[in-house]
Amino acid sequence: MGKRRPSGDGMVRKREDGRWEGRIVIGHKDNGEPIFRYVSAKTQKDLLKKLHQNIEEYRDVNLCEDSKMSLREWLDRWLEEYVAPSVRPSTLEGYRGYIQRNIKPHLGDKPVGKITTEDIRKLYRELQAHGRQEEHPQYGYRLAGSTIRRIHGVLHEALDAAVRENMIARNPTEGVTLPKKKAVPKQILNDAQLERFMKVIQEDKIWHDFFYTELTTGLRRGEICGLMWSDFDEAHGTLSIRRTVHAQKGGRLTTGETKTGTGKRTITLPPSTAKLLAERKTKSYSEWIFPDPLRPERPMRPNAAYIYLKELLKQAGLPSIRFHDLRHTFATHALASGVDAKTLSGILGHTQASFTLDTYTHVTGDMQKRASEIVGSFMENIMVR
Repeated sequence: MGKRRPSGDGMVRKREDGRWEGRIVIGHKDNGEPIFRYVSAKTQKDLLKKLHQNIEEYRDVNLCEDSKMSLREWLDRWLEEYVAPSVRPSTLEGYRGYIQRNIKPHLGDKPVGKITTEDIRKLYRELQAHGRQEEHPQYGYRLAGSTIRRIHGVLHEALDAAVRENMIARNPTEGVTLPKKKAVPKQILNDAQLERFMKVIQEDKIWHDFFYTELTTGLRRGEICGLMWSDFDEAHGTLSIRRTVHAQKGGRLTTGETKTGTGKRTITLPPSTAKLLAERKTKSYSEWIFPDPLRPERPMRPNAAYIYLKELLKQAGLPSIRFHDLRHTFATHALASGVDAKTLSGILGHTQASFTLDTYTHVTGDMQKRASEIVGSFMENIMVR
């Protein structure tokens, strides 16, 4: 075998058609043979400029033979080897959907090593204008900016892994300008609406305890469905959040880790909720705190909770909010009642208190205003003494 050519080594020649062509070594095959990158230009000066840019880009990089793999093949491999072992089934399905619907049809056949930042920009422009497969009555075929950002997140992760595997020199998604993130107004039940909702659930023997617990803890839907009696400490009035329930494709239920590391937590229950659960436990014959009413050996189905919420809201004559908005309702009323953001962050299972503050700025802004009024009044009292 001849001497192994180092990455960056190259040559320049003038072709018969008058154009100038150059190549540099950007990696090596398994057998040691060099992998070349070719560039061409009208003049020798333009070619040397292009070659210099490529040499800088591939400096200290030794790409492998997989750089010729199509993006389609790489994304399939990435999903199975990198994503599937480390995320929840619902997250994996979400990733797979974005890849199948939005990425593969546009860039799937292009080699990973040849995808450029301009290819990524063009993809996002196309998706933003014509990304929906079915026409929406309000948005037509346009995809929302938030959806583009999620697609970008998937593609960015996949190409970051390609960089680590020496398939590409750098991630072409870097530096791409994304649509601005629009804050969606939080929907919550105000005091009067919450009172109406509580009256309606009071009459429902099956669902009262479930929704009362939700409104006094702010648990995620999968978390409250995944509660077991072993999580309830009656003596101390606490509840440990240890798992979450997911519905897979086909309807099969699975239990998994909480959404984040801090999602695994123990919270102190309000006395009324602790009493409610203690009384419920004496009548229970399931290991689940909130079992499926028809099959008590199984946990409550998250989708069933969502559907019945809509029915209860309809009975109460209230707006059709999402299940997650019950969590927002709990958090908003907690902050407004004086619970500090750090404590609330721990109850909700947020990674950082700053996230809680950012999420509920509409409440914390009012709290700051009230605080400034209190301080102002305090200072005025001092000044008149």
